[in-house]
Amino acid sequence: MNNNKPVQLSPNSLNLYLECPCCFWLEKKMKIRRPQPYPYALNTAVDLLLKEEFDDYRKKGELHPLLLAYNIKAKLFPNQELLNQWRSNFSGIRYYDKELDATLFGAVDDILEFEDGKLAPLDYKSTGSATANIYDRFQIQMDVYTYLLEKNGFPTTKKGYLAFYIVNKKNGFGDRLPFRKEIQEIETDPSDIPQLFKEAVAILKRVVPPPHNQECQYGQWFKKASSFNN
Repeated sequence: MNNNKPVQLSPNSLNLYLECPCCFWLEKKMKIRRPQPYPYALNTAVDLLLKEEFDDYRKKGELHPLLLAYNIKAKLFPNQELLNQWRSNFSGIRYYDKELDATLFGAVDDILEFEDGKLAPLDYKSTGSATANIYDRFQIQMDVYTYLLEKNGFPTTKKGYLAFYIVNKKNGFGDRLPFRKEIQEIETDPSDIPQLFKEAVAILKRVVPPPHNQECQYGQWFKKASSFNN
């Protein structure tokens, strides 16, 4: 890692740190990544189509039917130009911590604006599972987005919304992939993010990596592979 270059971390980075500090150190400092999973091309395509759909309702100034169905009294964030910046993986919504010389950033899917002017992150989730599962990494993601919104001067509701598009396997295919849709509301707590961010940055300043988490399957593989060289 170039020590003259500020560290940049995302919600995924913080999740990796929580899973295994060693894997986090190896990826961010040494550019040694875990074996990558199969690319989620279908999920990426669904995400792109949903952004186009939500943007169409935004442009028309109309409420999205999913928000109406779940009686969420909010409109889609009207500033399309700013939202496009926040969505970009190359820019995102960012906060630079001068003391840490590090940046925390995230690429949001969408933002809701409530009647009192407060904002809340909205993230699209497509899944082939039978139910909408809220994983710990989703919570961290929503907490970070709330934190970043507040650091950029926007009041928030301290809530996050997950729009799940669940493949409906009951009615066949018919050259169309049918989805069942629902929204899950979760409470967000950005108060823990500064300390988590600080700890993750401190790990990257270490000369040697911390030990692998005992439950980390990649650490177990690494230990076994290393034993063959001894």
